[in-house]
Amino acid sequence: MKPLYIVLLLGFIASGKIYGQDNIIKSLERQEPGTGVVTIHQDKRLESLIGTKHSNKGNIADTKVLKEPGYRIQVYAGGDSRNSKSAAYQMEEQVKGLFPELPVYTVFRSPRWLCQVGDYKTIEEAYAMMRKMKQFEAFSEASIVKTQIIIPL
Repeated sequence: MKPLYIVLLLGFIASGKIYGQDNIIKSLERQEPGTGVVTIHQDKRLESLIGTKHSNKGNIADTKVLKEPGYRIQVYAGGDSRNSKSAAYQMEEQVKGLFPELPVYTVFRSPRWLCQVGDYKTIEEAYAMMRKMKQFEAFSEASIVKTQIIIPL
């Protein structure tokens, strides 16, 4: 029983030392006998952010994803001109207006601008969505393409 009390006592002491510090900046600047001195010059706004949790929701670059072969619905394929770029982004807006739940990818893959929709593991899933999209005049030229899809984890 005595060793358990000693372990608990040491745990409380260690946690008190850790949590007694305001943040890493203050602990680095603390002066103790026999140690060097660290001076940090920074904006006070940065110090106020230390120890707080931040999230970048909606930013796909910070989201863990799985990339694998799959299918997308291609709703636009143009040339390499500014007009083609503009048309690709206009098509993206039309898709977002009618199907806001679908991810839309507008990219330039030399030599053309592409606008593709969705991330489907099977061709059957892509085909079912393409049939719904083709009910609208703007997507009458839609086709299914095999590509790398993004699956959020």
